Amino acid sequence: MNNLNSILIEGNLVKDPLYRTTPKGTPLCTFTLASNRFFKQDSSLEKEVGFFDVESWAKLAENCYNLGRKGRGVRVVGRLKQDRWNGSDGKLHTRVAIVAEHVEFKPDFKKNGKAENSTEKDFSETSAMAEAALDSLEDSDHPEENFAEDSTMNGIEEFANISQMETVTF
Repeated sequence: MNNLNSILIEGNLVKDPLYRTTPKGTPLCTFTLASNRFFKQDSSLEKEVGFFDVESWAKLAENCYNLGRKGRGVRVVGRLKQDRWNGSDGKLHTRVAIVAEHVEFKPDFKKNGKAENSTEKDFSETSAMAEAALDSLEDSDHPEENFAEDSTMNGIEEFANISQMETVTF
């Protein structure tokens, strides 16, 4: 039986996502998420910022790269992964990253509070990708086979605007 390893985190992208492929051709998108935490200490309000490395794979990686940009709000559901390696200095190094299984992008807003046209364009592109994904699922007798347990989950949502709340999931 597997132990529970799940995380949900919200924040903003620190910089534009980085897209690359593995030697076998699997898409990989990495980005850093800044998440703020506010707490009261004595009589003042304190702010703590955490920076978290996120990686997404396969179709989810492509979607994160296309929709993500510096400053954009994002919610990530995934699992923690610890990498360990011996460095050139002979010391053991470790790094903990989040492997995304589902990603939701918050709407883009202009400074005056109105939604940008680019969000509507992205939403129509996302809708087209969702239809293609659903078509491929309908062709399979076992839709769960299309999602590997490890890194090929490709869930992504984007809201066209807050009042409309239409979601698209891959």
